[in-house]
Amino acid sequence: MGETLKNRELWIMGIDCCAGRGKFLCAYLAEAGYKARTAKIEELADSKPQGILLDISPFSTDGWGILLQLKTSSETRNIPVLPLYLSMEGKVGGVFPAAGFFTLPIDPEYLTERLAVLGLTEDAQIWDLRTLLVSRSGEEKLSQVMGSIDFELVKGYTGKEGLALASTGPFYMVFCTLMLPDMSAFELLERLRLFPRTRNLPFFVLIKEVMKDGERSAMSREIDHLVRKKELSKEEFLSYLRRNTP
Repeated sequence: MGETLKNRELWIMGIDCCAGRGKFLCAYLAEAGYKARTAKIEELADSKPQGILLDISPFSTDGWGILLQLKTSSETRNIPVLPLYLSMEGKVGGVFPAAGFFTLPIDPEYLTERLAVLGLTEDAQIWDLRTLLVSRSGEEKLSQVMGSIDFELVKGYTGKEGLALASTGPFYMVFCTLMLPDMSAFELLERLRLFPRTRNLPFFVLIKEVMKDGERSAMSREIDHLVRKKELSKEEFLSYLRRNTP
């Protein structure tokens, strides 16, 4: 989001606006020159932020529901979202810098449009580019769309298989369903970030348009497991923000 944000707001969502859980995050952002505030999803009817920082921890106020509302609406699905883990006190425990989110079933026109806007289709007709898809169901419609824009799609069906495939050669981007048989998309993202070859791969998360309460609870527990009570310093958090948001 960088220097262009001096006159644009970041909104912090998924926290109770009256509980003070956003005070650390707002202080970090203010010290770095960002304009930020806590907000509720209803406010999007009147204005749009430059980006949204979304708490998806077990302590969030319906973080997963907010993510689904944002990404299933044509009015808000293009707003950049940076998922993060905030402790009960509001301290940043982890950041999950996905390049974007697409809902299932895939909307072919929207997918190709967003990849073009992000500059990810410019070299597809010149180079033999491989894309990794990690999904238990194979996502045939996604395969068809990527083939139509000259990408070779390589499929893995579990997180471990995806990691093994990622080590075999260069990939251009990754698509991964939110929940895999052996791990979540965010755990796969964390593991890929450990290796120089895959650290900066654009990583897109595929989410179902409807998530049951049990699925939301399972994802929150998975995020809690990934973070393991660690805490990011202000400098660490801001480095994620600068590198991974437009």
